[in-house]
Amino acid sequence: MNKKIVVFGGGTGITQLLSGLKLFPVDITAVIAVSDNGSSTGKLREEFSMPAMGDIRKVIISLSNVSEEIKNLLAYRFNTYSDLNGHPIGNLIMVGMYQMCHSLKDSIEVLSRFLNIRHKVLPLSEDNLVLVGETVDHEIVEGEEEITKYHKRYCRLFYKQEPKVLDEVLTSIKEADVIIFSMGSLFTSIIPHLLAKDVIKALDASKAKIIYTCNAVTQPGETDDFKVSDHVNVLNSYLGTHKVDVVVASKTKIPKKIVDKYANSEQKDLVIVDPNNIKNTKLVIEDMLVIENNVIRHDVMKLATLLFNEIVR
Repeated sequence: MNKKIVVFGGGTGITQLLSGLKLFPVDITAVIAVSDNGSSTGKLREEFSMPAMGDIRKVIISLSNVSEEIKNLLAYRFNTYSDLNGHPIGNLIMVGMYQMCHSLKDSIEVLSRFLNIRHKVLPLSEDNLVLVGETVDHEIVEGEEEITKYHKRYCRLFYKQEPKVLDEVLTSIKEADVIIFSMGSLFTSIIPHLLAKDVIKALDASKAKIIYTCNAVTQPGETDDFKVSDHVNVLNSYLGTHKVDVVVASKTKIPKKIVDKYANSEQKDLVIVDPNNIKNTKLVIEDMLVIENNVIRHDVMKLATLLFNEIVR
């Protein structure tokens, strides 16, 4: 029988992780935060009063078993002077399904059948959530996009309202053999899941192994100078009694010109692995980064293989 895996995340990180892991004999439930309010997603949320759908679209595409032409079509963004400008076709389809089904979960189920997805994708909540951050200077910043753009260190995050977590999410946690927190923005893609009290209760009651795939680079303002141990410590501070069991990090040697480009153009640095500061957590270090078009990425198959080995161990 396949192991049951719950993966929490959002954005590009979880799509990379899932695109490799889906090829292994596991049953995946991907849980996606729904507080994004930027770009196309933000405009559609405001107009249609619905949870964020952009990251869900990306995950659906990554888990789909259809031709590259269909994947590219769903990801295609209009380039026009009209109100369609910047909207991906997949987002518009999701809005249409939402208006037909009156439920994000039901919309995802229909699209999953249409796109031949074997695994399950769930929104954290059906609520139209607003993420709020408090900086170390005690400034209040409202909205996920604003939190990211403000480039400040945050001492806490919270929602304007307590989320009603989907029952299916809580059931998936209860039944999981392994729970994975994906790489991705620590404060706006990962931690938002842990702001829901019901999620923490379910994690505390779970006997599943918790694995965290650490980011390869820092995020300006939010995780400046963060090492692997800092990521783990912040994640553990939002978890309840059940902490991270395994953290996965990379030891890939990145060319200096790429490191300098990230530092100078994007104010991002490589996340340093500091084994001596990681306590009570198994550290797995592997060479699993690649450079694609001058962008640092995880090698999806190396990462998936490593995770699968941890899952079945």
